[in-house]
Amino acid sequence: MRLRTTGAAACALLLAAALTGCNRGSDARGKIGIDLPRADTDFWSSYQDHMEKELAATRTRALPLSNSQNDVAKVVSNVQALTAQGAGAVVIAPQDTGAITAELRRLADRKIPVISVDTRPDAGPVTMVVRADNRAFGEKSCDYLGRKLGGRGRVAELQGDLSSVNGRDRSEAFAACMRRKYPGITVHELPTDWKGEVASAKLQSLLGRYPDTDGIYMQAGGAFLRPVLALLEQRGLLEPAGTAGHITVVSNDGIPEELAAIRAGTIDATLSQPADLYAKYALYYARAALAGRTFTPGPTDHGSKIVKIPNGLEDQLPAPLVTQANVDDPRLWANRPAGK
Repeated sequence: MRLRTTGAAACALLLAAALTGCNRGSDARGKIGIDLPRADTDFWSSYQDHMEKELAATRTRALPLSNSQNDVAKVVSNVQALTAQGAGAVVIAPQDTGAITAELRRLADRKIPVISVDTRPDAGPVTMVVRADNRAFGEKSCDYLGRKLGGRGRVAELQGDLSSVNGRDRSEAFAACMRRKYPGITVHELPTDWKGEVASAKLQSLLGRYPDTDGIYMQAGGAFLRPVLALLEQRGLLEPAGTAGHITVVSNDGIPEELAAIRAGTIDATLSQPADLYAKYALYYARAALAGRTFTPGPTDHGSKIVKIPNGLEDQLPAPLVTQANVDDPRLWANRPAGK
């Protein structure tokens, strides 16, 4: 990883390869404030678990975790409370990426570094965004379904919240790929605001109108997996992969339940969004900011790439496609307990 030191702190000078040792518990500028975005999906529950384990393992100085419950107004109020308590850097994951701009500018004015996890704010300065390449989620999901369906068929796309950059990136990339490579597939776009009950209701209505639907793209397995599988079972459509009547399902998240569903043949694939690495590198970059370190675009030492974005930098972590062929790979985060 390419980096340069901007301060004269002895800790920063001594640690050229990693942020450990004297960064543990000795940050003069204060503790790290961490706001969790929600706790109502399996993915974000896993992220919280990994965050707590990472905090303990690295002995990072942090204030008690807050949770904004998918409400951008609560993100703002929580962050303001954390900075009032002395947070020298903050870690957030704003789900509405357009409504956080003013708060990011306030933090920048106070010279408080911001690490944004999973989502890239539309505007407002950030020190580092830690997320996977969400356009690749849409493209890989499109390619998987396109190949499985032989370039023809009907697909239900359960989109996320289109006010979120992740929902937009996945949706736009999926649509562009389908138009370009698989014009024989009809795609029904179903916005859900990342809500499982909305996904289930809209899918039920679509299946009623189009019983020939033979593919489903779920942009958030953590929110959609259980209600979608329950609906398919209720309608007698939960046939195992490889049998007549099976609806091909590709998901995004890579939670343990999705891997179990792949093994059982009830879904076919998922993109593994690294909840463990989100927690690890969010804290890594927050500690780096407190130690006066900065980063430049280029490959990292952890298999990712830092890219320049209009309002800062983004570390694009890998998110592999998981199928029956590699579902038991021990390198997948969902196959390891938190902290391992």
